[in-house]
Amino acid sequence: MRYLPKSPADRAEMLEAIGVASIEDLFETIPAEYRLTEDLNIPRQHSESEVLDRFRAFAGNIASGNAEELAKQPATKLFASFLGAGAYRHYRPVIIDSLVQRGEFLTSYTPYQPEIAQGTLQAMFEFQTMICELTGMEIANASMYDGSTGAAEAVMMAVRVTGRSGAVVARTVHPEYREVLHTATQHQGIPATEVGYDAATGRVDLAALDAAISSDTACVLIQSPNFFGTIEDVAAIASIAHAKGALLIVSIAEAVSLGIVKAPAVADIVSMEAQSFGVAVGFGGPYCGVIACKEKFLRQMPGRLVGETKDKNGKRGFVLTLSTREQHIRREKATSNICTNQALVALMVTIFLTVYGKQGLKELAEQNLAKAAYLSGALTAAGARRLFSGPSFNEFAVELPADASSVNEKLLEKQIIGGLALAKWYPELGESATLWCATELTTKAQMDAAAAAIG
Repeated sequence: MRYLPKSPADRAEMLEAIGVASIEDLFETIPAEYRLTEDLNIPRQHSESEVLDRFRAFAGNIASGNAEELAKQPATKLFASFLGAGAYRHYRPVIIDSLVQRGEFLTSYTPYQPEIAQGTLQAMFEFQTMICELTGMEIANASMYDGSTGAAEAVMMAVRVTGRSGAVVARTVHPEYREVLHTATQHQGIPATEVGYDAATGRVDLAALDAAISSDTACVLIQSPNFFGTIEDVAAIASIAHAKGALLIVSIAEAVSLGIVKAPAVADIVSMEAQSFGVAVGFGGPYCGVIACKEKFLRQMPGRLVGETKDKNGKRGFVLTLSTREQHIRREKATSNICTNQALVALMVTIFLTVYGKQGLKELAEQNLAKAAYLSGALTAAGARRLFSGPSFNEFAVELPADASSVNEKLLEKQIIGGLALAKWYPELGESATLWCATELTTKAQMDAAAAAIG
C-alpha cells in the first residue's frame, strides 16, 4: 500500500468521525506498560526536495572521481541563482511531470468534442476556478500564452469594454511586458502613456497617475508586486482610475505572492503569469498566462472559456463556451487573434495548486517572504543599499558597492548568479542598481556566500 500522509486537520476530522478525542485514545485497550512513550530513534523525515537534493549529492560524489562523468552533470545545479524579474525558481513536486506526461494529456488536441475530452475540459475548469479564488475575480479564462501577451490582451479588452482608446501604464510594469504591449497596440490607435514611480518607495507616482488619466483613458495598467518587487497600493490606484471612468488592470508576474498578498479584488481585470505554480524555468518558456475579470466583461474576454453543464441524463459535464477566438468564429468578430491556450502548462498549474492547497500556498509564500528579508539584511550588512522603502515580497532592488556587471562577474567565479542589472531599463538608477530575488529554493548558505563575496 502507498503511504498517504494526512495533515493535522485531516486527522482531527477522522478522529471526530469515529468518535474519539485523540490518537492516544485509539490505543487505550493496550496496557500502558506495553506502549512506547518516547520518540523512535530514527532521523527526522525529509521533504521531497530534500530527498532529491541528497540523491543529487550522491551522484555528484560518485561523479567527482571521474572528470568525464562530472562534465555530464547539469551545470546549473552547481550555481546559486538570485535572478527573478518575471521568471522564478520554485520547487516543482514530482507528481506534476508524472501526471502531465500521461498520453491523455500530453498528446491531446483542442477539446472540440466534449464527449471524448471530459478530462481535459475538467482540468481547465478547475484551473479557472482556482484562478478566480486566488485573484478575487468572478471569471477566468482557460489560460493565455504568458504574462506579457496577457497584459496586452487585457488592455485591448479594456478598450473594447469602455469604447475609449488610451491606456495609462505604470513604468513599474515589467519592461518586457511594456514592449509586448507596444508591439500589440502601436497600429491599433491605442496610445499608451507611461507614468513614473516614487523614487523613495518604488511605487507608482499617484499624483502623476491621476494627472495622466483623461476622459479618453480606457484603463490603467499596473503590476503588483511590481518590477522592483514592491507591492503597489492597489486600492488607492483603483479609486483614482474609477473616479475618472477608467478600468484598472493589475498584472501579476510572481503568482506565489497571492499566497500572502491581498488579492486585487478591486481591479476590473487581472492579468497573471502563472509560471511560478509548478512550471519550470525553461529557457524562456512555455509559460502560462491568465486573464480574470468581473463577470460583466465576459463577452469581451479573449481566449478560451470552459463551462459546466449537465447532459440529457442530468450528469455533470464540461464544454467549451464563449470561445471568441479566430479558431471558433469569424476573424472580424474575434476578441483576440491568439489561437490557442496553454492547456498542458495550465494543467501543471492546476496540479501544483491542488498539491499545495490554500494552507500550503500560504506557507510557501511565507517562506519566500522570510528568505527575501534575510537576503536583504545580509546584502545590506555587506555594503549594499536598499533602493526603495515600499513593502516587498520575494525580490527587491539594491545599490551595490560597485557597478553591477563587475560584481556579477566576480560572483560568477564563485558559482553565484547575482541580481539583475537594472540600468538597461532604468538608467536613472545607475550602473550599480540590481534586482535580487530569493525563493524557497534559496538556502541560507547561498545567501551568506553571496553577501560575503560582495563584502
